[in-house]
Parts: sequence; C-alpha cells; structure tokens
Amino acid sequence: MRRTIQVLLTGAIVLDIVYWTLWYADRDAIASLHTGSYYDFENAFPLADTWLGITCLLALLMLRARRPSAFLWLICAGSAGLYLFGMDFLYDVENGIFTKGGGGAFEAVIVAVTLGFSVTVLRWTWRHRGELLSDDSEHRPTSP
Repeated sequence: MRRTIQVLLTGAIVLDIVYWTLWYADRDAIASLHTGSYYDFENAFPLADTWLGITCLLALLMLRARRPSAFLWLICAGSAGLYLFGMDFLYDVENGIFTKGGGGAFEAVIVAVTLGFSVTVLRWTWRHRGELLSDDSEHRPTSP
C-alpha cells in the first residue's frame, strides 16, 4: 500500500500541474462556467493548490526516504486536499456547477478525486503512524 500512496501523491502533483497549465493556456477547455465570478473563484486557488503540491512532493520524498517527517507531510497533504475539496464542493453545489455539461462533469471528477485522495492518504497515514514515525535507519542508504 505504501507504493499506492506514492502513486497517489505523484498523481496529485501531476493533476495539479496539468489543471493549472490548462487553466492558463486554454481556460475554455476546462471551465465549467464563463462568468467573472467563476473566474475569480478559480483564480483564488493557485496558491492553495501550490501548497497542496508542495506537501505532496515533500510527503513523497520523505516517504521514499523512510523519514519520520513523512508522517507530517502526509497529514498536511491529506488535510490540504480535504480543505480544497470542501471549498470546491460547496461552491459547485451552491452554483449548480455539476450540471453544466462537460465542464461540470470534469469538475465533479476533480472534486471526487480530491476527496478520495485526501481520505485515502489520511486513513493510511493514521493506520501506519507507528511505522512512519519509527526510526527506519536500517532502510536508509548509508553515507560513504
């Protein structure tokens, strides 16, 4: 399951990069609405998504290195994802985004993936906290 978590973290990083690349390169390809308020809402997310990406990257690196700090970064990544899920889901429900054709369906997938990712990472992290927080120095490469 550790490998699955690493794949999820990598996927989150890639999805973050792809989403924002598309948003700035061809907004119409992924926008669910074409209103100023929708654009303003989406434009408020890059900093939060960057934080999510950073926490995912650090969690991935520390998990691979078997460092106890992986626990911290996994909790940060999962909670950042849950927060973003909450913001996105509530806005989408209040504004009927999920019923807006292909863009709405795409948004529903993003929201569902964010929730699934966050809950999976947090659940796995909590269940493996003892292993994550132990000093796994026998699994670390030694310095020459």
